[in-house]
Amino acid sequence: MTEVKIGRALLSVSDKAGLVELGQALAARGVELVSTGGTARALREAGLDVRDISDLTGFPEMMDGRVKTLHPKVHGGLLAVRDDPAHAAAMAEHAIGAIDLVVVNLYPFEATVMRGAERSEIIENIDIGGPSMVRSAAKNHHFVAIVTDPADYAPLLAELDAQDGATSLDFRRKLAAKAFAATAAYDSMISQWFAFADQRQLFPDFLAVNGVAPTVLRYGENPHQQAALYTPAGPHGRGIAQAEQLQGKELSYNNYNDADAALELVAEFREQDPAVVIVKHANPCGVAQRGSLLEAWEQALACDSVSAFGGIVCVNTELDGPTAEAICDIFTEVVIAPSVSDAAREAFARKKNLRLLVAGDLPDPRRGGLTLKPITGGLLVQSRDNGAISLDDLKVVTERAPTEQELKDCLFAWTVARHVKSNAIVYARDGTTAGIGAGQMNRRDSSRIAAMKAAEAAEKYGWAMPRTHGSAVASDAFFPFADGLLAAAEAGATAVIQPGGSIRDDEVIAAADKAGLAMVFTGMRHFRH
Repeated sequence: MTEVKIGRALLSVSDKAGLVELGQALAARGVELVSTGGTARALREAGLDVRDISDLTGFPEMMDGRVKTLHPKVHGGLLAVRDDPAHAAAMAEHAIGAIDLVVVNLYPFEATVMRGAERSEIIENIDIGGPSMVRSAAKNHHFVAIVTDPADYAPLLAELDAQDGATSLDFRRKLAAKAFAATAAYDSMISQWFAFADQRQLFPDFLAVNGVAPTVLRYGENPHQQAALYTPAGPHGRGIAQAEQLQGKELSYNNYNDADAALELVAEFREQDPAVVIVKHANPCGVAQRGSLLEAWEQALACDSVSAFGGIVCVNTELDGPTAEAICDIFTEVVIAPSVSDAAREAFARKKNLRLLVAGDLPDPRRGGLTLKPITGGLLVQSRDNGAISLDDLKVVTERAPTEQELKDCLFAWTVARHVKSNAIVYARDGTTAGIGAGQMNRRDSSRIAAMKAAEAAEKYGWAMPRTHGSAVASDAFFPFADGLLAAAEAGATAVIQPGGSIRDDEVIAAADKAGLAMVFTGMRHFRH
């Protein structure tokens, strides 16, 4: 049997969107409607003839609705293999009628959790009967159609029109696959709530990783790779995946990756003075914080204008017209802001391919959560790097203590360095990055590359000397030898911030003293791979 005529439908939904219209369309096709509780009430109020589930089972709904569909006359009607003589005989003996279509969506567990409900209410919103019916119908998709998403009501009716009131096996297979995905996601949300929220486990025995509604991208990191963007199934915060795109070409895999890096860094400056972050290949190449957004853009760009070409720009406040006009002077792939003024939109409209994203409220940089990295044969999981330091956490280890301005520069450089691929070296002065060295296999080379970029910027803009002179330098991890620190001193840095913890700390401190540097230890490392 490949086509199944729909004679009886069981409807039990939490989300009533489109329910009445579906019920009317099914009734017009001569389908018997069987329903429960609020679903039956909504259908009756629309003037439809509905059979109560209690009439079908011979048992009333009981225990505040906890028990209503868990009955052989329901699940027998769903699970019977209709061309099996023994199954057919059992149906006849026990007066079990076939159910050809099930329309179910589940109790709103996620929404209940997201609005901060009490534990008892969350537990009550764990659906039992619904998933049971969904799984029964999906397992027996050779005979039963299962619809779990209101978005599938229209395709269902189109199928009935095309098949003269029946459904094809191919159609039922697609619905069954979607149904099992829905119950899997639902159960995983519940298990993760119990593990993380209720039991406060960091690494539960079972870790579910769920994504929904994939956006298929043109390709992955490289053209020969396939890619898609999923958003989390279950409670989650907002980020790049939820940003509103106002204009431009569709985002690529690399765009999403770089834009996420930019948003994570600019979030460090949320609710602060205007800040601009420029990112290329997931590394910042210029960061500045100033009294105006335009000035911050100009200073961030000057750090490394070569790398900024074709980069990602992210700001921490509403994007204004003058800043947008300035950004338009160079080729930029993506611009991200919490909000965008009309003048800025007008400026970017002339750059039709530029992708403009509105992110809304910036994410909390200190939020919790886990990060995941697939490896061959496994999955590495760790807590987010949400550690933070303040002035009170800094330990002065050199003979000379840093000045107040040097401390500000140290903290700014440290904030940026934690978002740079290791080995990371960041020079900063007056709220602006002076040079960034990223991703080198040793710290000395990162120091030299950052200084080289600063020297190139000075030559381009006609400065008397590179901005590394009088700067603070941050290192994401300790200096294992004095050579990286001495390279920073040669570049003109006067203050150093680093975690400390090397077996050669004494040698490094002695070298700093000899060079007249002020150095502070944070006691916290920020490797980023």
